[in-house]
Amino acid sequence: MGATLKKNILLGVTGGIAAYKSAELIRLLVRAGAEVRVVMTPSAREFVQPMTYQALSGHRVYTEIFDADADSAMDHIELARWADLVVIAPASANFIAKLRDGYADNLLLTLCLASKSTVAIAPAMNQQMYANDATQENIRALGARGVKVWGPAEGDQACGDVGLGRMLEPEGLSELICQFFSPGKLLGKQVLISAGPTREAIDPVRYISNRSSGKMGYALAQAASEAGADVTLVSGPVEISPPQSVRRVSVTSAIEMRDAVIERAPGADIFIACAAVSDYRVEKPAAHKIKKDGASMQLELVPTPDIVSEVTQLGNKPFTLGFAAETEDVEQHAREKLTRKNLDMIAANQVGVRPSGFESDTNEILVIWPDGQQLLALGEKRVIAIQLIDLLADRYLANERK
Repeated sequence: MGATLKKNILLGVTGGIAAYKSAELIRLLVRAGAEVRVVMTPSAREFVQPMTYQALSGHRVYTEIFDADADSAMDHIELARWADLVVIAPASANFIAKLRDGYADNLLLTLCLASKSTVAIAPAMNQQMYANDATQENIRALGARGVKVWGPAEGDQACGDVGLGRMLEPEGLSELICQFFSPGKLLGKQVLISAGPTREAIDPVRYISNRSSGKMGYALAQAASEAGADVTLVSGPVEISPPQSVRRVSVTSAIEMRDAVIERAPGADIFIACAAVSDYRVEKPAAHKIKKDGASMQLELVPTPDIVSEVTQLGNKPFTLGFAAETEDVEQHAREKLTRKNLDMIAANQVGVRPSGFESDTNEILVIWPDGQQLLALGEKRVIAIQLIDLLADRYLANERK
């Protein structure tokens, strides 16, 4: 991230172990050219001392509504007017609940009410607290009001649990902040994305599928939307909520996904084929549950539609980015697929090896196009998605100018 972010960022820090990450976020933002002021809630000071943030930001840290040492008796109003963006990182479950209900019982909450600037929250909490219906309802309500919700990530937590609730890493948040202020490279473009697995029925209760979680496709949908695109997401069955600004079309089988994509592809400027579509389906699924009788069973499998090839054979095909999930010879197989399927770009990654690929929150992708390539080094899928959309937008716009 270069030193180009000439903006005023007000960073709010709430109580949580992730408060230590906010120090690195300040460093990254200052290095990028931003002016950063920090506001801490009372509980945040139990985790990090204000002097840490003061040293990194170069400015005094604000903690109290009524502060005899403050430059002005109206700190919350002055700070609210000063900020181009208010970022709460980490945002605790308690703070999110109070923000949703319009509380103003500390300086940071008061400032959020007084500011006309966009507020962004980076949730950070125990995975069960995040999954609680009350927290989910609060986050949805804030999103509907225009509050940006960045994260959380999934992984190991300080309490010993593993799950969704970790604050995004500082690098990912700094990328999102920079993107917020950048003109959308895909402004007004129609982007169609396929994501997740497909399920091919064996009988009414069994199916053939794969290990795709849909996380990469959903992260790409979010990144494309934030780049200004009008995004339609054709999704197989996943346990992820779509970004609020994205239209989701839910499908189950490869044939259903094919029909949904082909119906919408002619109106798309860009198609991102991120779905892990089953290569084969059962030719004749059983009408009733197959009973186990101890004998072996054979299933007759037939190929599923090649959705990407159908799209790239359209008369006025959209600019198409394909994916290649490989277990070996990643670059070679990706280059062959790029040519064979008439793709404009391909994103190749090695699966089956942690910590990237299926069922992981991180990824490493080699992006290849006819006259070039770029490696997107291992990082959170949210960050990789931002980088990939930025690279795709550059290639798409260069192709448009030809």
